[in-house]
Amino acid sequence: MRILTFANNKGGVGKTTSALAVAHRLAEMGQRVLFIDADPQANASTASGLPAGQPHLGLALTEGEGTPTLATLCYPLTPQLSMVRSARIMAQQEKGFGNAPDYQFFFRHQLEAVADRFDYVIIDTAPNLGPLTVAALVASEAVFIPLQPNLFGSEGMTALLDMVARLKRSFNPQLGVGGIFFTKYSPTYRKALHHQYARDLQADPALTALMMRQTIRENVSLDEAQSVQKPIYEWAPASNGAADYRSLTDEILTRLA
Repeated sequence: MRILTFANNKGGVGKTTSALAVAHRLAEMGQRVLFIDADPQANASTASGLPAGQPHLGLALTEGEGTPTLATLCYPLTPQLSMVRSARIMAQQEKGFGNAPDYQFFFRHQLEAVADRFDYVIIDTAPNLGPLTVAALVASEAVFIPLQPNLFGSEGMTALLDMVARLKRSFNPQLGVGGIFFTKYSPTYRKALHHQYARDLQADPALTALMMRQTIRENVSLDEAQSVQKPIYEWAPASNGAADYRSLTDEILTRLA
């Protein structure tokens, strides 16, 4: 079972959209996938149409008799794809979760119980470096970073890279940056400032090997698919969004190999 996290210390970069699209594509390719919505905003859960009454991840963060495990929270969306739901109350529960002495190992320990049920685990995180994001990174073999080529996106990425380096030293020697990919961007767009940021990042010796070839173009079909709670490959299979995420998933698999 391979555990991948999508993260950035910046909101609005297409992190949830990317994590969902990759998870759906892996499932479409026949892989057994578990998607964990570890973002208290719960956007992925909403976009996937999970029942409001389905128990959410926050219930497993509390200690005490009768606390559910992550293995019991998996909800089958399709025969190939299951999801662990998030809820907005998790923003409060995360504060207490971060006070536990070994919270960093929560996902690593909990996922051991489902190792024979899934080929891939995709974890979507909040746009911050809070306890749930830390726990996701400690459990993962790779983090993929969606990035808009602008000042704030670059600053969020830098903070995340620093965090990954510290967690790699202290908790998870196997953790690596799987890749950084641009979202809401194309080399053909007429946005000179964005192109300059993209060139600077690609030319940075510390980042060159991490920059992925595939970029994700702006595409209204991605928003439409989420609003109707369908995968982009089902809602608009011929769209730019579907094409870009198919190619991105292929590149991710190549990098993992």
